[in-house]
Amino acid sequence: MCFREDALIERHIVISGGCGAIGVGIVKKLTEHGARVTVNDILDTASADERLRAAEIDLEKTVYVQGDVTLAEEVETLIERARSRFGPIHTALCHVGMVAPKPLLDYSDEEWTQTMEVNVKTAFLLGKASARAMLEDEVAGHLIFTISWVADVPWPEIGPYNASKAAMKQLMRSFARELADKNIRANAVAPGIVSVGLAKHQWNTDPSYRARAQKAIPLGEMQPLDSVANAFLFLCSSAADYMTGSVLLVDGGCSLYPMD
Repeated sequence: MCFREDALIERHIVISGGCGAIGVGIVKKLTEHGARVTVNDILDTASADERLRAAEIDLEKTVYVQGDVTLAEEVETLIERARSRFGPIHTALCHVGMVAPKPLLDYSDEEWTQTMEVNVKTAFLLGKASARAMLEDEVAGHLIFTISWVADVPWPEIGPYNASKAAMKQLMRSFARELADKNIRANAVAPGIVSVGLAKHQWNTDPSYRARAQKAIPLGEMQPLDSVANAFLFLCSSAADYMTGSVLLVDGGCSLYPMD
């Protein structure tokens, strides 16, 4: 274990997209180290609880709030319910995201808009609402954004996703710049090609994707989920207290070389 089991004791963390393949791994890691976590996603409550329980997450340390965080009023409800259950929010993880793999020229206007709403608008709305709650509760707060190495090195056939992660990076830095004197920090985690979810499915079923991805990972293997969760554990802990406006790049070296 990299950190003491009580490294996040008395910390309340909110995460959007917490029932996704990576989100569940993050929630598990944070609760194992003492955090209380408000989990948001669009699943119904029964399905969300089943997914969290299947990952052996301590449900006494979590509360699930279903909601569409592309809508400001549902973000406000999320924050209200989080505070009513676990008190002041110390950290908000703007994590929810989506990607629709296809050539850039094949994207419709609607698909572009959906990608920007799910990836960027949600980060803005949750970051803003969480920061306002932190100021009201007079806590030293932290906003953490899930971006990607592709914010700087574009991956083929996910053009809108690349653009959305670059936008999130600048959004994070803007929050960091404007809120530093208010005792609220903002940082980001940039994972690589993680061995769960869509990337794992493509790795297993699409030989051309696998060949391209293997070339892109200098460390030679898909990124273990635990390495992503450990990055969030570090940023959520007091070990990262002097960081703001930073990107924690944990990508196995994917960003070292341009695609050929």
